[in-house]
Amino acid sequence: MRSTRACIAAVAVVLAAGAPSVARADAVTYWNGIGATAIVSGAGQVPHQATLSFAMVQGAVFDAVNAIDGRHRPYLAAPPANPWDSKEAATATAAYKVLVGLFPGQLATLQHLYDTYIAGLPDEPAGSRAAGVAIGEAAAAAMLQAREGDGRNPSGPFPFVFGTEPGQWRLAPPQGPTGLVALDPAAWVGAVRPFIVPDVEMLRTDPPNDVTSAEYAEDFNEVKALGSLTSTRRTADQTEAAIFWQDHGPTIWNRVLRSLGERPNMTIAENARLFATANLATADAAIGCWSNKYYWNFWRPITAIREGDNDGNPATDGDPNWTPLFDPTVPVSGAKLVTPGFPDHPAGHGCVTGAFVHVLQDFFGADRVTFTVTSNKCLPAPCHPRTFNRFSDALKEVIDARVWGGIHFRTADVQGAVLGKKVAHYLQKHYFQPTG
Repeated sequence: MRSTRACIAAVAVVLAAGAPSVARADAVTYWNGIGATAIVSGAGQVPHQATLSFAMVQGAVFDAVNAIDGRHRPYLAAPPANPWDSKEAATATAAYKVLVGLFPGQLATLQHLYDTYIAGLPDEPAGSRAAGVAIGEAAAAAMLQAREGDGRNPSGPFPFVFGTEPGQWRLAPPQGPTGLVALDPAAWVGAVRPFIVPDVEMLRTDPPNDVTSAEYAEDFNEVKALGSLTSTRRTADQTEAAIFWQDHGPTIWNRVLRSLGERPNMTIAENARLFATANLATADAAIGCWSNKYYWNFWRPITAIREGDNDGNPATDGDPNWTPLFDPTVPVSGAKLVTPGFPDHPAGHGCVTGAFVHVLQDFFGADRVTFTVTSNKCLPAPCHPRTFNRFSDALKEVIDARVWGGIHFRTADVQGAVLGKKVAHYLQKHYFQPTG
């Protein structure tokens, strides 16, 4: 049998916009689509918060399937299982039970989907379906128990620190005709107990550039020129890319996973491991990212450029009227474009994409893979698809796109990608090792 690594070369992947159909998808990809709907559309979780929920669902699914498959070490638990027990029932039950545990208000919708799915599964040999259900229940219970008291959704207010000095973060000025001002609704993510790394402190990034440095001036002048709402240097394609990647990051990348998972050579066990490794690494990337954001508390370009004459750097010229491309006047689908309500450094999308990309490279043993991605951020949606010949090409564009959108300094994007890579490589060395 050819290995996953041998089969990946030059395969084309087309991103599915929604939950995959039963006819095309195996249980892992199908229930990932249901989970994405519950997490993002149903619960309305913002990207950095959603990474935690995706990780819990996919980690439990892996343990359920792997208990039957038996070829890798478990993430948390290895419920008793036989090789003939239903992997499909185990997958569906693990995903369903974690989702209901996270979102009890969606019980009726999720239970209907689950009951319908389970009823359509074969029971051959007799009892295999019920055994799969029991395995999925055990895996989900282990995940929910392991994540109790992990710091998610704290009851108290987050202690934001708004600065006044050059380089110190403060909320962006009101944007657009209605005066929108964003504020992080899940700033607490940086204090959540990690899923993979033993201590979030090991993910501390290099600091932002000193505002009086030549490196800072280079970043400043780049985003000032390329990220302006009225930029004459940014191309039409760069404008499209900036808007494209402002779609919900974990959702975009889980669509990519579903497309990869629908290839004929991918087994349900391989998909369970792929989805778990990618989402667990991404959750820790988000945790590390948000820990760093409020540790460095560095200002955003809109503040820096408008106050550029007072930063002590002779190579930066301020513009009190500078406006980024990400402005509410730009027509898009969904939430208006705006400078995010959390510090610049490191960039969240860089952290998330860095983790996903490096997990994909490690899993498939290749960077050169052609795949096509779609986004629902454009108006009208979807955006024109974007095709990449390497996983790393997508990461590079995400780094560029945040500069083109006028919301990040390049150093923040690069440091985010480095953080994501660090988590992915730690996972590769310490988790999901073969049992043979």
